[in-house]
This record gives sequence, structure tokens and C-alpha cells, in this order.
Amino acid sequence: MTSFEADCRSARVQPSPNHGERADGRRPDMILLHYTGMPTADGALDWLCRAESQVSSHYFVHENGEVVQLVPEMRRAWHAGKSSWHGETDINSLSIGIEIANAGHPGGLPDYPKEQIAAVIELCRDCVKRWSITPERVLGHSDVAPIRKVDPGEKFPWAALHQAGIGHWVEPATITGGRFFQRGDTGQPVEALQSMLSLYGYATEITGEFSEKTAGDVEAFQRHFRPERIDGIADFSTIDTLHRLLSALPRYS
Repeated sequence: MTSFEADCRSARVQPSPNHGERADGRRPDMILLHYTGMPTADGALDWLCRAESQVSSHYFVHENGEVVQLVPEMRRAWHAGKSSWHGETDINSLSIGIEIANAGHPGGLPDYPKEQIAAVIELCRDCVKRWSITPERVLGHSDVAPIRKVDPGEKFPWAALHQAGIGHWVEPATITGGRFFQRGDTGQPVEALQSMLSLYGYATEITGEFSEKTAGDVEAFQRHFRPERIDGIADFSTIDTLHRLLSALPRYS
């Protein structure tokens, strides 16, 4: 594919060769947000468009807000890797991937410029409208690949997206003292926490043992929904925030 017509009118096209058919004729019903994690935007964009990289995304958003489309939305871009959400493991077949130019944790986790976030919001609005994507299906790479991935990072302004009508969010509960659960704990309360994470979508095993995997899932949840402290410990703030998010979902309300 040498060129194609952009799905988003504000985007310019720079085709990547790295794409394929969506499995079983799937239509995208999820938006997955990433940061590039590379020193420069131009270097990251070039890498996504090289056949040898074997990676791509549907969209790329520069720091100044310029939007580039690399892969048509009907095609399966290669951005999620090994991942899972609500039992689905081929996240590439059911998602639209958006790479956001940001050096990420390797580069000191710089702030996202306002112009860039404004462009991300408008791009997400466009995709949400076109594919009827529900708020809880706008996620970060770290949500679908805990431990393995940490992007778009704890500085990504999920609350600002929600205020603009994009994504699922509740105000995080204040961090206080009280009972908490951590690595090595066992019992029914741990099982209940694991069940809540699983109900929300994380690939959390319900064992009643607070394992390294559970801690990684808690960290991923905190990175998205309670970024003030990311420690993998299920304190009151984490559990209360998770409970209110679940309660706000139509299927559980």
C-alpha cells in the first residue's frame, strides 16, 4: 500500500507497510493510547514506517498537534503486542492505535504539551464517533499489558480527556491510612480485589494470593486511574476508586 485516503480529515498520510487484516472481520471497538518512548518524534515516526521494525500504529501525534495517519482504520496495525482485555488477546484486531510523541520514562517522562493533548482529544472524538467506541474502551498500553508496558505513563492527562468527553474516569479517592493489601497477602479480600480488577477488564487471575502479577495489575490501574502514587499496594484509595469506576459502568449500575 503506497497511499490511502485519511480516515480523519485533519491527518496527513504517511503510510507504514506494517499492517494486515483484522481477524474474523472485526471492527475496532477500542482506542489504545501509547507514548513513543524515543528521543525524537521524527525518529519514532521513521521507525513506525520501516518494514524491518514490524511495528506500526494507525495514528501518530506530534508535540505540536500535527496528526499523521500511518495505517487505514479498517486495517490491523501492529502496536499492542502481547496483551489482553476482558479475555481478548488479539488487541490489535479490535483497536485503533495512537502513538503520541513523548520520550516517556526513558526520557524522564516529560509533560505532554497542551497542543498535543488537544489534538489527541479531537482525534479520539473522531474515532469514537465513527466506530461508536464506549468510554471504558479508551485505554492505555499499560492497561492491556501490565508490567510489560508503562505507557502512556502517569503524566498522561486522562482527567482532561474525560472532561472533553473521552474515556472513563472518576476522581481518585484521597490517599489515607487504613487497611491495605500487598504482595504475599492471601484470603478472601484479596480474591475480591482480583475479581474487581478482572471485572473491569484486567487479566487478573483470581487466586486469593496477592502475587507479583496482581501487584503489576494494581500498578497498571494506579498508573491510569490513581497516578498520585504507583506502588502496587491496594490501599483504600485504590480499591475505592476501582469500586466507583465499576459502579459507573452501565452493565453494573
